[in-house]
Amino acid sequence: MEVVIVPDARAGGELIAEAMARLLGRKPGALLGVATGSTPLPVYEALAAKVRSGAVDISRARIAQLDEYVGLPAEHPESYRSVLRREVLEPLGIAMEAFLGPDGTAEDVQAACEAYDRALAEAGGVDLQLLGIGTDGHIGFNEPCSSLASRTRIKTLTAQTRVDNARFFGGDIDQVPHHVITQGIGTILEARHLVLLATGEGKADAVAAAVEGPVAAVCPASALQLHPHATVVVDEPAATKLKLADYFRHTYANKPDWQGI
Repeated sequence: MEVVIVPDARAGGELIAEAMARLLGRKPGALLGVATGSTPLPVYEALAAKVRSGAVDISRARIAQLDEYVGLPAEHPESYRSVLRREVLEPLGIAMEAFLGPDGTAEDVQAACEAYDRALAEAGGVDLQLLGIGTDGHIGFNEPCSSLASRTRIKTLTAQTRVDNARFFGGDIDQVPHHVITQGIGTILEARHLVLLATGEGKADAVAAAVEGPVAAVCPASALQLHPHATVVVDEPAATKLKLADYFRHTYANKPDWQGI
């Protein structure tokens, strides 16, 4: 696992957007896995700026969704499909035809989960999956003690997660769905490159557990230690609990520029 410590969220966004741009230069039709939330927004903003400047051609790129609420219509403003359309697809100029996501309104949710796993495989697999991390170490909606071999499946949201997400539903927790479809940890680990972005001191304990702790289901993000190409990008506040922070800074500072992340 490579750990890159950056000054702030904006620098992290620029670094990851550059990695995406390099990938698209090598493979114009790459499948990019994206996440929702405030943390990845600097990545999307930096990539959109590159597209506007002509530095990267994203016309053949495809986008894959990490998770989705169960029961929210696709057109609901807080469905993750709608959020990603606003924050990723439209700013990048990518049509919905290039978007892959699970059907959160399916009558048979389990079948929809299995269908999404198949769709990802049939699309050639995710080339780069962007991830965030929860304060409890979750990735996607794989809460603590999720199986490290899990596939795309339905999950029940914790009470705290529903409280945290109520702000997107006018503060009304009753409007927050109880269930989500999420790529499982086993599914996530099939992406060719995993990039986790964490910013803020509130993520410091989770980052330390994921990077320097044991591989354990109690910290789902620790599964990234098992991946052959995993990159963890953290700002200075999120790096405060890393015992090997100086080593990570040294190794990245002496890395060849051509290698990227």
